[in-house]
Amino acid sequence: MKKMMVKDLMVPLSEYATVTEDATLEEAIISLEKAQDAYGSSKYLHRAVLVLDKSNHVVGKVSQLDALMALEPKYSDIQAESGKVTFRHFSRMFLRSMVKSYHLFDKPLDVLQKKAAHIRVRDFMHKPTEEEHLDADATLDEAIHMLIMGHHQSLLVTRGERIVGILRLTDVFAAVFQSMSDDPGKKPTNP
Repeated sequence: MKKMMVKDLMVPLSEYATVTEDATLEEAIISLEKAQDAYGSSKYLHRAVLVLDKSNHVVGKVSQLDALMALEPKYSDIQAESGKVTFRHFSRMFLRSMVKSYHLFDKPLDVLQKKAAHIRVRDFMHKPTEEEHLDADATLDEAIHMLIMGHHQSLLVTRGERIVGILRLTDVFAAVFQSMSDDPGKKPTNP
């Protein structure tokens, strides 16, 4: 894997969905849909929108999960109270009790959608940390390590200080495992 480079698998910034910090959630969703249509020949669609500042530098990312969280502003209260605690390992009963105690989604979905459509991206975007950046000349094994250890769906690819693309988990997965299904001579072995 050391021969495969990040720059060979990344999606260039010019091909990725982008919006400015001042864009609304609705504009971000439209940008994502347009990028998916343009990238339609791939079986793996874009799952995020990159956010640009006035100088066209990437300053954030809006994932599908971020967009869903923007529907219910009370999630920011939960995050503020819990800090960096993840709720992945809590029981369903506890998670359901949070829905009731925080009055999450207590309005109809269409009301939440209309309100969220006008929220500015800068107010709910994810601001990537240094651990989510990877140099374009890094090897694929380094990228895999970062994706696994950080539980990331993507990494921002840099050249110097500038972000030049995005490396998606789906593209890495396809590059690594495609050879298994491409080799008709390989037969599964039984242990």
